[in-house]
Amino acid sequence: MTERLPCKTDGCKATILPATAAETGGICMPCHQAQERQKRRDYVEKHRKTVNVYENLSDPVEILKIMHVPRRHDPLIQYVPYPMSKEQLYVSLATDEAGRMLKHALELLAEGDEEQVDGILSSLVCYRNENIAAALPALMEQGMYYPALLYKDASPAVRDRLLEQVEWDDENRNLLLLALSWIGDPLVVRRFQEWRLQPPEWGERLFVQPEFYALEGGWELTQEGDRRDLTHSLSYAIRVTSEKPHSEDEVCAARFLTTSTSTCPWCEGNLTVLMDVATTHPSLAYLALSLERLKIQTCERCGCFCTIYMDVDSEGVPVWSRFNHKPDYLRSIDPDDYSGVSDYRLTLSPAPHSPFFAAIWTLDQQNSQIGGHPSWVQDAEYPSCPCCGKRMRFIGQIDWADFVHLGEGIFYMFVCPEDNVTATLYQQS
Repeated sequence: MTERLPCKTDGCKATILPATAAETGGICMPCHQAQERQKRRDYVEKHRKTVNVYENLSDPVEILKIMHVPRRHDPLIQYVPYPMSKEQLYVSLATDEAGRMLKHALELLAEGDEEQVDGILSSLVCYRNENIAAALPALMEQGMYYPALLYKDASPAVRDRLLEQVEWDDENRNLLLLALSWIGDPLVVRRFQEWRLQPPEWGERLFVQPEFYALEGGWELTQEGDRRDLTHSLSYAIRVTSEKPHSEDEVCAARFLTTSTSTCPWCEGNLTVLMDVATTHPSLAYLALSLERLKIQTCERCGCFCTIYMDVDSEGVPVWSRFNHKPDYLRSIDPDDYSGVSDYRLTLSPAPHSPFFAAIWTLDQQNSQIGGHPSWVQDAEYPSCPCCGKRMRFIGQIDWADFVHLGEGIFYMFVCPEDNVTATLYQQS
């Protein structure tokens, strides 16, 4: 038997073969690898350069162009971040500057750089609600139909091309239907109704009937064949604030992520009040609710597994609904395993942002908001009211990653104004 030698590293009790000792200088392989890693760290620390690619730049368009260029990781380079985020820059653009970004995207499209084109056009549409109809023919020529939201302002000519193409293009049909849902004009609504009454042959190859694609655009096809909107155009960001409220009215105007005194009958943990907002706020006033405040309550633990309904009484107090049914797959949950709601003080932005600001959740923005279009992580899902059967209206969302350490997933909030029923559901990647 070959004699094994002790590792020369102080404190290491491992033994090694003579061949290994000859290769590593007498230390075991784990110690050798640790030394090599430390050498690499020391080398990087000694030779790392700090680079500011935005130095001497003041033109927001040129800054954004740099931001959109994919950057290869180099451990020897430490890049200085720009003091404004990408979405902040887009929102601050003047009209002519937004036009320059659109022109830049079309130049990149001609070069075949679809990744940058996607990021630029998505940002223009989401953060600014920019009309990019002029770019859509070029996107179609390149076969770019994603994100479908980009087609929301399509011209009648582009819409008609999509309606024709959806009949024969098996490869892109799913995306074409999504694009049509975002257009959602009277002709599209009528075609969805026709497909309902006379299902097309290609409909059998879809996962759902064509009319249900309308949900992605924030509306549904009624039994009468009309369009019924499920979202609202006014949207206000929910953000962390360090400023102290100026008045008691400001304190009471909106509250988010507080712990309720009510408990979940399934896991026996305290419920979470996702939001508590005055119904006179512009994002809710259109609902004409017969309540002074709208309080959306859920179980942050059990609500990750199913839709949670609450009946809102005449005083505006949410009560666990008799329509909630504990799913068979709901595991035993210990409330102590959850960190609970955030300690941050949250507020609504004073001015609305684009209704599509958070519609593409894979962009870089924070997604928590009241109003606007949801950031669907998975497929669009609007719960039906358990009382009247109508799909409930989307009223807001809380992205756990915005406020909870290591949080993930989005809670979506809905209401049926006629029956004073609220609902929450949850999606995560």
